[in-house]
Amino acid sequence: MATVLQAAVREDFRGSRLSKLRQAGNIPAVVYGKAFGNKAVAVEEVAFIKTLRSQGKTGVFKLDIDGTQTDVMIYDMQYDSIKNEYLHIDFYAADMTAEMDADVPVHVTGDAKGVKDGGVLQQAVYELSVRALPADLPDAIEVDVTDLSVNDAILVKDLKSGAKFEFNNDLEEAVVSVLPPDEGPTESAVDEGAEPELVDRDPNAEPEKSGSDEEKMKEKEK
Repeated sequence: MATVLQAAVREDFRGSRLSKLRQAGNIPAVVYGKAFGNKAVAVEEVAFIKTLRSQGKTGVFKLDIDGTQTDVMIYDMQYDSIKNEYLHIDFYAADMTAEMDADVPVHVTGDAKGVKDGGVLQQAVYELSVRALPADLPDAIEVDVTDLSVNDAILVKDLKSGAKFEFNNDLEEAVVSVLPPDEGPTESAVDEGAEPELVDRDPNAEPEKSGSDEEKMKEKEK
């Protein structure tokens, strides 16, 4: 049975109204898509968290907007780690017949031989870009490092893409490696900047989930 998340249309965008929505256990959100256009909605927070856990960030599920169901996926989320609450969700009304790009998390599995010999495991890539139909996007890319020795690396080209999706990354890009004992892993810079709450977005812009520098075609909600 397909997962269905209930949503209600909202028309009052005042900051005070948004605060009341969140205090009542709801999350303000927006749905957009090429054929769908733009629509501001609200979803119940507990139900959204259950959906996120079951479907993941790349899963396709039904969003029931006042009785009308639409296939959607999560495009972006704003989360306040201090208040421990979601501030805003962007849903993309997916065209199930058209391929799209999405960033998929990389999950490293196994215990590398090189680490047992004193080496240091370094994961250089935490997400990989893939292209597939919305229903065929994987939840994660599993990378088994069991056979990695010191100075070995797994490149994108070493990962076999699934029959229904392809990688967009440079095939020579290193995903994970084992460094010699005298070398340590390089820390990656993490962008912790919060995205502004956005409502108005160009429905003709297909999402690529490409990172924090993607230009947002929306306006702040007041």
